[in-house]
Amino acid sequence: MPDTIAGAIPAAEPTHTWLITLQYPLGNGGFAVTSRHGSSTFPPGSSRERAYVAIRAWLARYEPELAESNAHLVFFSLEPYRL
Repeated sequence: MPDTIAGAIPAAEPTHTWLITLQYPLGNGGFAVTSRHGSSTFPPGSSRERAYVAIRAWLARYEPELAESNAHLVFFSLEPYRL
């Protein structure tokens, strides 16, 4: 999976790190839970919601089972990259 998220801008160092956990249905009637993480650079003035939408769209592009219409959010964290 490429490490560039739509809505993010290229930079020498990311501005934010994120963690997302999603639950999605399996073909046998059960469910799976998965977590993904990464770091991204969002332009100044971006909102947390815009970052979330961009991350979800990026995940769905490479893992269709994680599309918003299919997978349900369990946890989302977006934090500044630097301590």
